[in-house]
Parts: sequence; structure tokens; C-alpha cells
Amino acid sequence: MTDRPVDTTLGELRASGYRSRTVKEEMRANLLTRIREHQPFLPGILGYDETVLPQLENAILAGQDVILLGERGQAKSRIARSLVGLLDPWLPYLAGTELHDDPLHPVSPLARSIVAEEGDAALIAWWAREDRYSEKLSTPDISIADLIGEVDPVKVAEGRYLSDELTIHYGLLPRTHRGIFSLNELPDLAERIQVGLLNVMEERDVQVRGYRVRLELDLFVIASANPEDYTSRGRIITPLKDRFGAQIRTHYPEEAATEIAIMEGESVAFDEDASVPIQVPGFMKEVVAELSQLARRSSEVSQRSGVSVRVTIANHETLGAAALKRAVRLGEPSAAPRISDLPAVVASTAGKIELETLGDETREDRVVEKLVARAVVNVFNRHFALSELAPLLDRFEEQGLEAEVGEFVPSRAHGEMVNAVPELRTAIARLDAGESAAGIASATEFVLEGLHLNRRLNKERRGSGVRYAR
Repeated sequence: MTDRPVDTTLGELRASGYRSRTVKEEMRANLLTRIREHQPFLPGILGYDETVLPQLENAILAGQDVILLGERGQAKSRIARSLVGLLDPWLPYLAGTELHDDPLHPVSPLARSIVAEEGDAALIAWWAREDRYSEKLSTPDISIADLIGEVDPVKVAEGRYLSDELTIHYGLLPRTHRGIFSLNELPDLAERIQVGLLNVMEERDVQVRGYRVRLELDLFVIASANPEDYTSRGRIITPLKDRFGAQIRTHYPEEAATEIAIMEGESVAFDEDASVPIQVPGFMKEVVAELSQLARRSSEVSQRSGVSVRVTIANHETLGAAALKRAVRLGEPSAAPRISDLPAVVASTAGKIELETLGDETREDRVVEKLVARAVVNVFNRHFALSELAPLLDRFEEQGLEAEVGEFVPSRAHGEMVNAVPELRTAIARLDAGESAAGIASATEFVLEGLHLNRRLNKERRGSGVRYAR
């Protein structure tokens, strides 16, 4: 961000050639600059390059307010917050005004009076673009006072008349004048408040305590909603729907690679993990991403509420935590999640999905366990053809090979087994497990579990461990 400009006066601002622009003109011009210079539109927003982002670019270039429709965890709020990058680094305004009035076009009574009394000597302050964004989560108890404003009894007690606009304590919407206003979950806003929002957006006026207040607000409004609430239940007044120039449908990552990239970028990292580095092999990342994508297609999971990308992120973090815990407990130099760690993701998944039916016959943990098993076998079958593992299966059948693995089995034990079974080493060499003992243990369990889920090996639980055999 550029340095804050020096304070100045209205006369000096005029002499500098400053020209007022609306916030939509400002965003439009800065977006055109990014396009011209081949800069990314919204850095960090992944998976939308061919769908959402082109539509959003069109809306901004057309000067339209936007409604984003999508289930939870589709980066709607992230998109809204990222739009701040299209604003100028600093914006001049009349110092001392609540609404950060444009020095050349003041809208509030206070700002107009300052210009009338002080003229070119009026002081100019600067507003950082990060402060020009306001966000509100819609709830049924939001009032006109919260959003628009209310009569301030202190100002009335000072001797002003109720009809005087100077008696108003402005709400969040006027205080975002010349900025970006984001309203999350728009359908949850009471209809009478929707009417107030419509008046401000369309008619530029609002009634407070029966008095009509003219507010020539300059705003870019971006709202979000769940498609079911927005389109099916009739909880949005029709004129307000019509006021949004663009309705853009968001979606979940369409490819596992995109989901993995988001997961890697958003997962929490701790500096102290450097003492015991956590390595998450690519196939385990694929399992985590596949789990979320399967849940989004499952008939047992409610698709109306969706399966957030936050499920993927939380599961990735949980597997890393389980691996770290084992490595520290066993005194190992590095950690890597294994198949035997997957039961841990039940806790980080179950609370973030909603089932179509609830009861004794349908438990969240059982649904998650089934999805996990399907995810593992799908990823395994993308990496291996069963015919390629025939020599390994022959060792199990002809020589009575048994493999003992488990959550708390040391990595070196897996390594000893791999060294004793060349066919197993050949199989795991095709995976990106690396040469660390923890990575080899992770790959070993993945191969064995994949063969079990394809009904080539039997699996028997023994205490905290698992035995694979023919």
C-alpha cells in the first residue's frame, strides 16, 4: 500500500486537478488497468477463472450491484472482501465528517455546512481503502437503526428539532458511503428492512421516525444468499431482487486439484512444527479432497446446505494433527498421516454436514466412515490397476504373508516389512511418499487398505492395530 498522502485543504485539492469519481467508476477504472496489464483479477480465489470471475468482471465494468448465490463454503465472503483491492489506496474526504464526504460533492448536512463556512480552507483527510469496506451478517433482529440510522436523543437534548437531519446517528450503510457494502445471507433480513435497503439503493432516501431523509449515498453493494432461500421461499422482496444488476452463481471446486490447492493454502500452519515436520503425501491429500467431493454427491447428505470447502481444510488439519501426535509420542523425527488416522476426520466432518434423515438408522459417523472408504478406494484405483499388484498378492497367498499395521505402530516397523517384501516396495515406489520412514509407512497402509477395499485382502482388527492377510 502506498504511503498516506499529506493533509491538505479543499483549495489545494482543487488546484491539484483532483476529480471526483463514484466508487463504481473507481472500481471500473482499476479493473480495466488490471486487465490491460494482465494482472490477476482477484488473487487467491481459485477454481472460478472460467465461471464466476468473468461474470463478476462484467458486472463491475457495467457498474452493477451483485448478488452471489451459493451454498456455504464457496468463497462468497472472500470474494466480497477481495474487491477492496479494486479501490484506490487513499481517498480524500472532508475531515470531521461521519460519512467521509466527497470534498467536491458533500452529501451530509454537516459536510455542506463545513464547505459553506470554511470554503477552500476546509481541511482534507485521507481514507485508506481497507477501511472502505463494511460487512453485515443479516439476522431477523436487524433494525433500521442498525442499517440506516436513528434519531440520537443526545442531539435532540442539545436543542435540535426532530426534523433536523443533524439529529440522526447514522447506521452502517451511510457510514460506508463511497465504499463497498457487503450483506451476507440477504434472505434473513426482515422485509421492512429490505424496503429500507431498497430505498437507499434506488431512491436515495429513507424514512427515520417518519421524517424523509435524503441520502445521496455512493455505494457498491454485494450481497450473498443460499439459492434455496433466495429463489424458492420467496423471502426476498421482488423490487430488491430487481435492483441487483448481476446474479452470479458460485460453486464448489469442480476438480480435486483445485480443492487440494485451496486446502493447502488455507490450512493453519504452526512455526513450531519445524521440529517435527509434517509431510502429507499427495495420495492422502487426494483422499481428503475426494471425501468432500463424494459427500457433495451423496444421497445421504443434504445438498441444500452443501458441503463446505472448510470440511476439506479441517480434515487436512486433523490428519496432520493425528500424525504429529503419533510422531511425538513415538519419538519419530517426522510425521505423515496414514490410513489408520482417517477415523479422526469423523469429528471434523460430522459437524459440518447435514444428513437427509436423522435417527438410529442413520448416524453421522457411519455415513462419514462409508464416504471415507469410498474415497480411499477411488484414489487407490486411480493410482493402481489390480493386475499390476498381482505379484504382491501372490506373496500373501502363496507364502502366507501377514502385515501388521496401525495408528501407533512405529514407522520403522513398516519400513522393515517393506524391505522384506520387494513387491511391496515396488508398489509404494509409484507413490509420492518420499524416502522418510513416516512417508513409507503412510504409503504401505494405503496400498494394503486399497487391496482390502477391492476385496483382495482380508482385514482383521487387533486391539489398536490391523492385520492384513489373504
